[in-house]
Amino acid sequence: MSLKLHNTLTGQKDDFIPLDPNRITLYVCGPTVYNFVHIGNARPVVVFDVLYRLLQRLYPEVAYARNITDIDDKIINAAAENGEDIGELTERFSAAFLEDMAALNAKTPNIIPKATDHIPEMLQMIETLVEKGHAYEADGQVLFAVESMPDYGKLSGRKLEDMLAGARVEVADYKRHPGDFILWKPSTDEQPGWDSPWGRGRPGWHIECSAMIHKHLGDVIDIHGGGQDLIFPHHENEIAQGCCAHGTDYVRYWMHNGYINIDGEKMSKSLGNFRLVRDLLTQYHGEILRFALVSSHYRSPLNFSADVLENAEKGLDTLYYALLGRGETVEPEAGYQLPDNHPVLEALKDDLNTSEAVSALHAIAGELNKAELADKPKLKAELLAAADLLGLLTEEPTAWFQNKNVSEDGLSNDEIDALVAERTQAKKDKNFARADEIREQLTEAGIQLEDTREGTRWSR
Repeated sequence: MSLKLHNTLTGQKDDFIPLDPNRITLYVCGPTVYNFVHIGNARPVVVFDVLYRLLQRLYPEVAYARNITDIDDKIINAAAENGEDIGELTERFSAAFLEDMAALNAKTPNIIPKATDHIPEMLQMIETLVEKGHAYEADGQVLFAVESMPDYGKLSGRKLEDMLAGARVEVADYKRHPGDFILWKPSTDEQPGWDSPWGRGRPGWHIECSAMIHKHLGDVIDIHGGGQDLIFPHHENEIAQGCCAHGTDYVRYWMHNGYINIDGEKMSKSLGNFRLVRDLLTQYHGEILRFALVSSHYRSPLNFSADVLENAEKGLDTLYYALLGRGETVEPEAGYQLPDNHPVLEALKDDLNTSEAVSALHAIAGELNKAELADKPKLKAELLAAADLLGLLTEEPTAWFQNKNVSEDGLSNDEIDALVAERTQAKKDKNFARADEIREQLTEAGIQLEDTREGTRWSR
């Protein structure tokens, strides 16, 4: 199967045809660094990390950029509230973001541009838009004129006459149209600012991504990703800036992940129902969080809950137990490569169907559990290679379980092994009542038993 991606611009799954098959260009919107990120911020990171891994498998080079917004009114306000230098605050939360995402096994993009490092590029793009009649200065602001672009609204499907201003500012009388959005705005003496043809000021929210894409990836890129909440106004306005500045299509494939819900409501800081990744990592291994995020299709809403995390942990335990084996030492086959038609690859090439890919991982694990010893090296290598596309199974199995040494009733691994051995002997002695007692005791302790040809396996 060729790679198919759901394109928000066309509203359907399209065959992916790159501009240059030797170099794929991918851009994903990163965080605004004024606080720790929540699990909703992590979803696009994990989703597009899977896409990045897949593209690296299919193409010789992938240029992947994910920005950091380090100039914004929220940042200015947070620094003022903390009595902290803005640069120190953004550096601290940028580092925290990268640490948290590394804990989720997210690869580092090869380009991580920061907004404040690209002020000259933003100013150049704004000047181009003004010169071409797509932007104007008014009351110290520079705004994009949405009426200058005939198909403005094509990504979100919104009609211009129905739009309100969407660029983090109230509708002002200096706007020609309520939908016109800020490209540049003045700064007070207390606020960060840069010299410009329109006076000292700072950029609007949207211009940074367009300018950084142009500098690092080109006038037109293959794929732009982000959360569903960015479709309007942010990505709509990016299209306006990029297309009108350079007279090109800007982005060929737009991809957006669905929301994360808490108790049926969209997770957001305004509702106070968000879960910080940093807090979750004190309770759960990062791979459990990642598994929870990839267990459902990226475009579907995900109801995030303790049950989801518990199921994710159980799913990972099953896979790690297959790698661990019982009473055997098996090294994965060296040099193994997944075939191009492998079920995990095929699932991911179908618009990143990670839920189907996870099912395929469990199928391999099942084969590994039942396989003869001679067949296990290849199956183990297959499971590891397939899981790597999803960013899973990166721990040594023994290390994975070392922090799970005690069950809720205090049973250690050694005690469980002893009970399993006693049950095995009881069955040999036809003392089935004792064997049943032990199974019941272990079940109540949260231990699952699986009787196989090679003996009894257990899992928490």
